[in-house]
Amino acid sequence: MNMPTQVDVDEASQQALNGLAVGQLDMLAEGLELRAEWQAKSGLDARAYSLVKLAALIALDAPPASYVWQVSNALDSGATAADLVGVLFAIAPQVGGPRVVAAAPEIMVALGLALPPGPDDDVAAS
Repeated sequence: MNMPTQVDVDEASQQALNGLAVGQLDMLAEGLELRAEWQAKSGLDARAYSLVKLAALIALDAPPASYVWQVSNALDSGATAADLVGVLFAIAPQVGGPRVVAAAPEIMVALGLALPPGPDDDVAAS
């Protein structure tokens, strides 16, 4: 793939990308309005709606930024960390263990938790 040496990017586009890259929610105001509209159409309360969307992210093996956003929405809607774990267990038979295992650290990061050391991490033997 050839990389352009220089691309002309207008100031408005650069500011929009900068805002999205750091998670400025005002950049997505229209999307938030649509979210509320789709939630109303679903007939689900905000908590259930957020948990269902989290389940969909896990099933789709969504990118990490999606988890941060949806976990935040779920917590704001009254879901608990235990609810998020419950979603993992509830959908494991349908989506498979590897998707659940891949989602767990993303949810941990979204909750502000430190990840446990992995098998390849250099851990001193006790």
